[in-house]
Amino acid sequence: MEVLQATIEDAEEILLLQRAAYRSEAELHDDFNIPPLRQTLDELKEDFNFKVILKIVSNGELLASGQAKLDSGSCHIGRMAVLPQHQGKGIGSMLLTALEGFFPKITRVELFTGENSGKNLAMYHRRGYKEFKVSQLGKTKVIFLERYV
Repeated sequence: MEVLQATIEDAEEILLLQRAAYRSEAELHDDFNIPPLRQTLDELKEDFNFKVILKIVSNGELLASGQAKLDSGSCHIGRMAVLPQHQGKGIGSMLLTALEGFFPKITRVELFTGENSGKNLAMYHRRGYKEFKVSQLGKTKVIFLERYV
């Protein structure tokens, strides 16, 4: 497996991965209107202009992707997605490490996940993230977490 910076040519495949991965999140929260499921190809292509998008590939197969952007010394991570059949194998953790380390000299990392996403929350807590805010995103309550580096 290798972590690579995605290019706009990867957008269509990343969008398919994102939709497959976020289906379980939608089911957990009974909300199929979440942004990762609604995002269009054009919107994803636009993200390449102001976010870093990383991907994990193995033998030419896209296994995972995630996004990060730098804002006032903080790295904001989002849209982490792992193919459902490869979840629970440490790929998400590998992706998170790569996203956290992409920007030098950051002081803080921030991300969020749905309140019913127990596996995600457990991984973030194991890695030292602390909850700092709860917000409503459509029908879904989301937990914002941060970690200072």
